[in-house]
Amino acid sequence: MTQLSKTTSTCETQWKMLLVQVLTLIYLISVCAAQEVTAIPTSDETTYVPPTTYDPPVPSVTSVLSDVYINEKVVLKCSISSSSGWTFTWEKNGQRLSQNADFSFQDQNSELTITANRKDLSGSYTCRGEKQGKGSKTSEATDVKVSEPPVPLLIRQTAWTDVFVGEAVSFKCEPNLPAEWKIIWHKNNQPLDKEGPSLHIESVTENDKGTYVCQAKLKSRLFSSGFSNTTDLNVKSNNPKLTLSRSPDFDRFYPEESISFTCTVDVTSEWKYQWYKDGEKVADSSSNTHTIASLKPSDKGQYHCKVQRGKGPLYESNAESVEVADNKPKPVLGRSPTFPTMYPGESISFTCTVDMQSGWKYQWYKDGGKVADSSSNTHKIASLKPSDKGQYHCKVQRGKGPLYESNTESVEVADNKPKPDLTRSPTFPTMYPGESINFTCTVDMQSGWEYEWYHRDVKNPSLSSKTITIGSVTHGDKGDYRCLAKRDQLKTDQSDPVSLEVSDPPTPILKLLSPWSDVFENEVLKFSCDVSSSEWTFTWHKNQNLIADEKGSVLNNAAAKVSDGGQYSCKAHHKDRRGVSSAFSNTSTVSVYDKLPTPTLSRDPMFTPMFIGETVKLKCAVDVSSGWSYHWYKDGSNLNKPGKELSIELKLSDKGGYSCEAKRGEKTSTGRSKETQLDVREIPVPLLSHKTQWLDVFPAESVQLSCRMEGSSGWTFIWYKDLKEYREGNVIDSEAESILSISQASHSHRGKYLCSGRLKGRSVSSTRSSPLELQVYDGKPTVTLLQDPSDKLMHTSDLISFTCHVNVSSGWKYIWYKDNKQFKSSGNSHQIASAKTSDSGSYRCQVERKTTKTFSSDSRDVELTIKERPKANIVLLTTWSEVFSTDSLKLECDVMGSSDSWNYTWYKEDINVSRSLSSTYKVTPHDDPEQSSYTCEGIRTERPMYSQRSDSYRTKNLLLKRRILLSISGCLFFGIIAVFIGCVALRIFRKPVVADDKQEETSLFLTMAQLKDRNDAPCPLVEYITDADVNPPVKEGEENGTSCSEATSLPITTPDEQAATANGKEATENGGGMVSFLQ
Repeated sequence: MTQLSKTTSTCETQWKMLLVQVLTLIYLISVCAAQEVTAIPTSDETTYVPPTTYDPPVPSVTSVLSDVYINEKVVLKCSISSSSGWTFTWEKNGQRLSQNADFSFQDQNSELTITANRKDLSGSYTCRGEKQGKGSKTSEATDVKVSEPPVPLLIRQTAWTDVFVGEAVSFKCEPNLPAEWKIIWHKNNQPLDKEGPSLHIESVTENDKGTYVCQAKLKSRLFSSGFSNTTDLNVKSNNPKLTLSRSPDFDRFYPEESISFTCTVDVTSEWKYQWYKDGEKVADSSSNTHTIASLKPSDKGQYHCKVQRGKGPLYESNAESVEVADNKPKPVLGRSPTFPTMYPGESISFTCTVDMQSGWKYQWYKDGGKVADSSSNTHKIASLKPSDKGQYHCKVQRGKGPLYESNTESVEVADNKPKPDLTRSPTFPTMYPGESINFTCTVDMQSGWEYEWYHRDVKNPSLSSKTITIGSVTHGDKGDYRCLAKRDQLKTDQSDPVSLEVSDPPTPILKLLSPWSDVFENEVLKFSCDVSSSEWTFTWHKNQNLIADEKGSVLNNAAAKVSDGGQYSCKAHHKDRRGVSSAFSNTSTVSVYDKLPTPTLSRDPMFTPMFIGETVKLKCAVDVSSGWSYHWYKDGSNLNKPGKELSIELKLSDKGGYSCEAKRGEKTSTGRSKETQLDVREIPVPLLSHKTQWLDVFPAESVQLSCRMEGSSGWTFIWYKDLKEYREGNVIDSEAESILSISQASHSHRGKYLCSGRLKGRSVSSTRSSPLELQVYDGKPTVTLLQDPSDKLMHTSDLISFTCHVNVSSGWKYIWYKDNKQFKSSGNSHQIASAKTSDSGSYRCQVERKTTKTFSSDSRDVELTIKERPKANIVLLTTWSEVFSTDSLKLECDVMGSSDSWNYTWYKEDINVSRSLSSTYKVTPHDDPEQSSYTCEGIRTERPMYSQRSDSYRTKNLLLKRRILLSISGCLFFGIIAVFIGCVALRIFRKPVVADDKQEETSLFLTMAQLKDRNDAPCPLVEYITDADVNPPVKEGEENGTSCSEATSLPITTPDEQAATANGKEATENGGGMVSFLQ
């Protein structure tokens, strides 16, 4: 079958399906309408139903349990035996129940499950049924009781918590519960295979260790009580550790002493004790101690103990050995020291010695009476008194044993301490350093004494002999000496003091009897040496060398020589005590010169030059010796002014050379000093000048004035304004110049300024300088920015100039700004040679001049707007129709986007060819045989005064097109004529077609009657059903189906029809229609 028949069949099937769906819908609507009508009977068809009496049934409630414990569940079932299909409601104590955590319903609410997790769920429960709007009666009440389950109490019946392997242990679970309960035992949370209220372990093993609890369970149902309290059973794997100790722990005991044994178990509870000696039991006891009150020699041996709990095993301790002597001990009393006579203050110690062992207690007795108890075997009397003399003995005892008595010792104590006697040799009242002396300390009684020596009440620990010697006495040895004697702890009283005076020999005093210590040859040199007493002789020394043959108290040299210079001193020697000499006297240094000195002249101050009115002091000094008189000279003439110093208040006449000369005695005179020149000058006048370039300034500008002294330094300067001292401004001083800086000038700074100088450290002041007048303007200078030309609106390529003008003063620097941003430009003018649109903006200039601080002033802003210059455009006015009738071209120049009035200038190859200012220009082949390039430009008397030139327009292209169009037109005309002639000739000379050979033309389109008779007729709705409705997009994986559409192909059988169909299909694709062309 052809493609068209397939498409037609598909469309027919679709119509049939649509018809079936419509008929089905009509049928269903009819059926529903019929049912509604039947359901409503008419009044004629109503049937009478007689009334009936309803007797509600009584439901019954059944339950397996009614008495339960907390956490058990109770199931109540409600039923009506006469019928089914009932829905039930439940009540507790008359209150209706709803499903929650305590109550749940099943099977049309006929079954109620109560989760009894609280006691308040106890109560009376009833039910009631309901079916088809009818209810039953309420059932009889069923009582439910919820009780707390019993809580067992676990009791450990053995008295100890720690159990050893092999011992027995018992537990009991209380209270005794009714017969329906049974007791279950657990260890470490695991059940034991044992039941009943008691648990007994006959012989404990390590496996029995753990935590035990008991629990009660109901025999009738699966319910258990809570667990009892827990009890831990700690089973020790090792036997208990027994330790046997004894007290006292003597190595050996004596008869009648007591001893106690203690049996200690590391686990202390409920033990029974057994005591053994040499393997034989001697006692049973519940106490862990065993005492023997009075030992006998037969009690010596090996002792141990055994312990037991209940019926458990016996555990044995270590053994303790006891030694018992056959006889009692005998103590011996001794004493230290053993001097027959003791003195008050001495100490004595008694020692009570027992032949062996320890642990003794001691009792001390004097003349039969107890004086002390002690645990030490010594008894000490630290400081004896006469009352301490007598008979001493001791007694000893161990523990509570018997007392044992020693021998006796006798002690004699004198009534007073002895006092030593101190002597010395020699006995001179005053000792000189270097001499020797002995001291002796004597005690008249007994022996065995040691000695202590004291000097100035300070003990000398290195001295302990009876006699001490000081071989060479020094000043440190002077003072009081004492001694005492000691024996052990006894010390006698100190002896009476013996005084030692140590003094240096008197130091002689050396005196220079000559008038001066620095002498010249042949002058007199004389000394004296003096001591306060007459017991001395003298020796003379020069440079600490002895001068022979000079022993008197005076040393005289009538004519000094240079060799006599040096350091002189003397010494004194004692006439009677050999070896005693004084120290050197004070020294006197003498210099002997062979030449006379030259005086030195100095002056104060040392300034050069000096100025009139200053004071200068001249000083003449001789650096050798003393006693000089001075004489002054000026320019060689004696000034007749005595004294070491010469003071002069300077005048110009004091200028000159000064010198001095020194003399002493009648024959000693120095030469003249070196001459000193004094340069005396007039005081200079300071020079005032300005360091800034100008003296006319504006507010806030800075000014600097300079004051200096020409050819001089060291000056300080004082500033004046209008003849008054000026202290404002910042002044910087140097050695020769002072600079006055005014950082911000104001109206108050106007005036005449002067300065004067003063020398530093000197009373020299100059006169005032010449004045300088400072002019300060009232305000800032006026800065004006001028534009040429002054138009606010300019155009690209225009020439624009700016000039910055200042009305006063000079020295200005110009700074240029555009839109508040500085740009570079030199001088007071700025020129834009060819304006651009980017040159638009706000222009401003600023002037400044710099001193120590920059001062500036700004002009007002000048706004400049640069627009793009309009451009001319050439338009061809000659139309295409006129191209064929004329040889000339007419061009028109127009300024684009401008509504202003313009005149025009024409250019050919950039050469002005304007004959007039017209906007049009005519081009002919005669005028332009080369077919050149043309441009134009608009001009006017206002801005913008000219436009941009137009783009070039070349006439050669236009004439070429004209020739081409003429050629094409001629070809078309002659072609039409040739076709027309050919058609006429074909009509005349063509043969007619025979009727039988004429092919029947097939109708491509069917009538409606033909369509009805055909099964493969195209769908009549093809024009109304779109491709999107019939052929939805094919899903992936589905085959392409065929649908009826406007472009559906028709069945064609003949070749001509196929060709027509092909043409029709192409036409349909292009335009949607079907056209057939037959040849």
